[in-house]
Amino acid sequence: MLDDLALKFERASRAYVEENGITRDADWFLLKLQEEMGELTQAWNRVSGRGRPKGRSGEEMVRDLEDEAADVLGHILLFAHRNNLDLAAAIKRKWLFSLEDYGANS
Repeated sequence: MLDDLALKFERASRAYVEENGITRDADWFLLKLQEEMGELTQAWNRVSGRGRPKGRSGEEMVRDLEDEAADVLGHILLFAHRNNLDLAAAIKRKWLFSLEDYGANS
């Protein structure tokens, strides 16, 4: 499940960087993740009333939060894929459950 999802994010990311002339070196993956975490934090601040809404409705702010959370998930998977990290094994080790318990393989 995670491997398949990571490959889908990898294809989308590769197309994006090729279209925009971006080089994904080893640092890019972590820096991009950090950028997306900042955007998720900004979206959370708006939803929680700690940031200016910038003319966004409550529904739009929640959608922004969802979008930024999806970006963070994607960039976590890209980072793990680039660095050959076995997230399924780490989840089992750290969170004490297996993705296989939910009908998903790594």
